[in-house]
Formats: sequence, structure tokens, C-alpha cells
Amino acid sequence: MKPKLSVYLSDNVAERLALAARRPGTNKSAIVDTALDRFLNPERDPNGDAALVRRLDRMSGQLDRVERDLSVTAETVALFVRYYLTITPPLPSGDQDAARALGRERFEMFVAQVGKQVGSGGRLVADVMQRISITNPDLFARNLEEGAPLGSRPAGHDPDGRALDATGKAPGHSPAGRGEIGNV
Repeated sequence: MKPKLSVYLSDNVAERLALAARRPGTNKSAIVDTALDRFLNPERDPNGDAALVRRLDRMSGQLDRVERDLSVTAETVALFVRYYLTITPPLPSGDQDAARALGRERFEMFVAQVGKQVGSGGRLVADVMQRISITNPDLFARNLEEGAPLGSRPAGHDPDGRALDATGKAPGHSPAGRGEIGNV
């Protein structure tokens, strides 16, 4: 025999309990018993936790992608600004008004292009990253043993990525290839 328990509920909870108990195959005692069991033993409800864990995993992946995209964007802007400031000579005083007008026009075109890209749902960063991973998958690889910068070739390779022979030189063409080079 189960022990009898009397409890006081708020009006809102009592109404919700009565509504839930109207469903076929359930009653107030079963609902309260299940709710108290889950509350007192949360590890016994793997279904509820599994859904929450899946949702958190999905959110974690989304945050990782946002962090990666933001990092790429920040580095891109920083490199662009450094490059621009390095190669742009100062303008003479007489040319500054025309340059400002041209700058405003170009900026308006830039804002329009950004609006068009965002409005179409396109993701330029994702497109660029995908293109890079297809054309140059080792661009972001780092030879950690040597402390090489990103995208550098491992030791034993020339700038074109070809392996070097034991003397440190790129191997030449095969004798058959030498004949073909002259015929091109």
C-alpha cells in the first residue's frame, strides 16, 4: 500500500495538474509521483537529459563556427588595414577633396554589396573557407615542430611544394620529360 500525502498547491499549478489529469490513462497521483521521482532522482530520466545534451551540442557547434568566422573576419580586416596603410602614399592637399568624394562613392557601393550579400543569405566567409580548403587544404596547417608560420611548407619542399632531393635541390625532369619540353 502506498502512503497517502496531502499537499498544498498554488491555484495555477492545481489547474495545470487537473488539466493534465484529464488525459486518458493518467491521474493526479501518477503525475505527482512521476514529477517527484524525476525531481528527486534527475539521473533516472535519460530521455529529457539526452534531448538537452543534443541541443547543447548543436549550440556548441554553432558557437564554434561563429568563433571561427569571427576570427577569420578579424584577421582579414587587420591584414587589409595593415596592407592598405603600408602601400597608400599620402595625397597632396589639392587631391584630397576629390579623393574624399571618390571614397564616399566607393563606400556606398561597398555597403550596397554587403547588403546584397546579407540579403541573399550568402556567407562570403564560408564560401572563401570552402574554396581554400578545396584548392589549398594545407594553407592553415602549421609545422608545430619547427614553429613555422601558417601555410608554410614543411622542410624538404621548395616554394612550389615539390619535394627536394638529398642535396636540397628540386629533382629535374626525367629524360623522357626533357625531350617533351623541347617539343612544346
